Amino acid sequence: MVEQVTFQTLFQFLQTIGILVGVYYYIMTIKANQRNQEIALKNQELTLESQQQATETRQAQLFMQIYNIWSSRETINIRKELQLWEWTDYDDFIRKYGADSNPDAWTSLQELGNFYEGIGVLIKRQLIDPTFVDDLMSGATLWGWEKFGGIVREFRVCENAPYFYEFWEYLYNAVSAIAHEQHPELKT
Repeated sequence: MVEQVTFQTLFQFLQTIGILVGVYYYIMTIKANQRNQEIALKNQELTLESQQQATETRQAQLFMQIYNIWSSRETINIRKELQLWEWTDYDDFIRKYGADSNPDAWTSLQELGNFYEGIGVLIKRQLIDPTFVDDLMSGATLWGWEKFGGIVREFRVCENAPYFYEFWEYLYNAVSAIAHEQHPELKT
């Protein structure tokens, strides 16, 4: 009988050890899974940070390509030419600088307008940061629309072209808001 009790005790002891080993293994597996999940989350965070840095770098590169065009001799000369233009009203403008009356002048305005239009699209689509434009060329950007915005609006009506240079206007509004926020003393 002692042997049977000893055997049962030994069997229960082995069962208990087996259960304890199973519980220990289960706990270790859970801890390993938690560590693996933490590592996976950390890797995702690092990947997102890397993607964000790559996006910012691409935006900066794109903007610097744009800025190289902006600061080229040709573009500077166009801006200087356009600064000299004067007119009394829309009809006077069209007589002096319109596509039919002065194709070269009209082309100069189109070059500047198309440049601004392109930047406006890039900002609208969040491909470049509008603060880049504000930081490097806000003065000329604001000047361009303030000088020609009225003509553009009138052109939209007269030519039934409601979307003519809509992104140039969008660019102006975006840069104007940033410039006025950063320099409230310049509000007019």
